[in-house]
Amino acid sequence: MGKASKDKRVSCVRLSTQFSYSCAQPCRCSPCRYAIAQDIYYRKAKEEGWRARSAFKLLQIDQEFNIFHGVKRVVDLCAAPGSWSQVLSRNLYVPAKQSPDCKEGDLPLIVAIDLQPMAPIEGVIQVQGDITNARTAEVVIRHFDGCKADLVVCDGAPDVTGLHDMDEFVQSQLILAALTIVTHVLKVGGKFVAKIFRGKDTSLLYCQLKLFFSQVTFAKPKSSRNSSIEAFAVCENYSPPEGFKEEDLYHLLEKVGTPSGANDLDCRSGWLEGPNKVYIPFLACGDLSGYDSDRSYPLPSTEGGSYRSLDPVQPPIAPPYKTALEMKKASSHGASADAAKPPAES
Repeated sequence: MGKASKDKRVSCVRLSTQFSYSCAQPCRCSPCRYAIAQDIYYRKAKEEGWRARSAFKLLQIDQEFNIFHGVKRVVDLCAAPGSWSQVLSRNLYVPAKQSPDCKEGDLPLIVAIDLQPMAPIEGVIQVQGDITNARTAEVVIRHFDGCKADLVVCDGAPDVTGLHDMDEFVQSQLILAALTIVTHVLKVGGKFVAKIFRGKDTSLLYCQLKLFFSQVTFAKPKSSRNSSIEAFAVCENYSPPEGFKEEDLYHLLEKVGTPSGANDLDCRSGWLEGPNKVYIPFLACGDLSGYDSDRSYPLPSTEGGSYRSLDPVQPPIAPPYKTALEMKKASSHGASADAAKPPAES
């Protein structure tokens, strides 16, 4: 669920149609090379030492909602390759460590969870595990010495298909899976931030989140492209229903009430229309006079001539496509060896 591959995707928009085509890896076609160079946030991420451009999204969400205020324990779900963990480290752990008044036991605790391993980050405890597994929640609480988290963030997303209804559904299921661990590790009054895909059933997801948080806002950071259906649910003041048991989560979601508090209603998006229509708070985050993620910016001029692109801050240490690359390399070497053999004598 890592962000490395998604943040490197480039949309080659064909102006003659209404569709956009995505490359899973930065390809060598001219439009893709040009778009990578012109993407201001992709370029700025490498210049500022972020592992992915998604770091700016969390920074801009914090600018609007001040989610880092008073946070001492935080969990980063679907963390690889680690750009959001970097933001948490730089904004919470590093300032506290550099403070002369901070004691060893007062340092903020950051736990990053992902199925994939990632390179170390200062002040971040890594847990390689499944966010839907109760044992993972137990591991997190042990790292917090029996306490619960002040903040949980999740920038995970499935590999998109381009079928928006399908992508929206799968992403909503991932959020509900993240909610499974949130209900175990987040303290009452805590905050939860998660990526969503906007669509026709967004109202349903909003109502489900409102069961557990008194304030839910959908936000669109300036660094998130307008052409993307991506947004972020910013959930504040965790307050589960009275008598709530974690094992009853999905049963409760199936019989969720309206945001006004009515009970025993079927939780399908159909009843959220007409007189029951739900209007979701939606905010733009970040400096509106800042960089536009959909605009192409010219490359900066350098004294030595043409601009030289920087290497990624941290390449994946165990990418899912590693085996495929090794097999391709082995087959190409085998073909080269066969070509170099002298012809057999007749």
